[in-house]
Amino acid sequence: MKTFLRILIAIPVLLVTLWWTLALYFAAPGPAFVQVGLAVVYLLGTIALLVWLRPFRLALGIWAVVLVVIVFWWGTILPSNEGDWQPDVAQLPSAEIQGDTLIFHNVRNVDYRTETDYTVRYEDRTYDLSKLRGLDLFMIYWGSPMIAHTIMSWQFEGSLPLAISIETRKKVGQEYSALEGFFKQYEFIYVVADERDVVRLRTNYRGEEVYLYRLKTPIPQARALLLDYVKSMNELVDHPQFYNALTANCTTSIRRHVKHINPGAPPFDWRLIANGYGDELLYERGTVDTKMSFLELRARSRINARAKAADQDPFFSLRIREGVPDPRALWPR
Repeated sequence: MKTFLRILIAIPVLLVTLWWTLALYFAAPGPAFVQVGLAVVYLLGTIALLVWLRPFRLALGIWAVVLVVIVFWWGTILPSNEGDWQPDVAQLPSAEIQGDTLIFHNVRNVDYRTETDYTVRYEDRTYDLSKLRGLDLFMIYWGSPMIAHTIMSWQFEGSLPLAISIETRKKVGQEYSALEGFFKQYEFIYVVADERDVVRLRTNYRGEEVYLYRLKTPIPQARALLLDYVKSMNELVDHPQFYNALTANCTTSIRRHVKHINPGAPPFDWRLIANGYGDELLYERGTVDTKMSFLELRARSRINARAKAADQDPFFSLRIREGVPDPRALWPR
């Protein structure tokens, strides 16, 4: 009976240990061999405690003390806006609100030659909230159909669309890893960009599958959502945050903004985690065009061919929307 009880206790202890082993492996101070060494010592030390040290409660006590030390160290790792950032995330965007006028600073407008060879430009752009005409969603797939990157884009009469992509702020030499995204390896950034930058990068240079959905979001809600984005974006200038692959990613952050402006929003759904199926959720909730089957809507919403054809066209944003179902019918013809 005692052995069975120890096994029941040991299982969650080992799961917790595995999590913090990965934290040490990815985030411990020092060179890579030190990180690996600390992680291995912690993992094997925990196993040795549980297997050989008696009484068992003493082993648990020592494990708990070590865990407290690790958790304390974890709390000392703080996000920062100081870093050797990659050029495409070097500048944090911000915005000024003057009545109905939004003045965005550091809007990214990259000229790509290849995915890794590009010239970065940052611009100021001004938008009139009284001319807001709609909200669109891009869903981008690069591997598993379960996972997608999401980009919101606000449409204004007489202005270029305003695309905002919630991403990792990577330092020079870093590459994105979903696993590392759980362990304070990336800061959090709102990339405010021209669609010819942030969308064309994915369709034309990375070869990812991109779908564009025109949303039925009422204009007052689209406006409130944008202003909530602006509030969080401005806060990051003085109060940086870590990206988290589960709790603070592109899709869960959108949900957080939606909940801010509409506390009565529909309840949590598993497809907010497996967000590659998020378009199905939007269809079920009637947020997109439902006059056709979901499969037809999805087929007509794929924009890769149009994006490649438009490439350098200054009317890129109009071209990629040709033939995409629009339940609002508000995009200028």
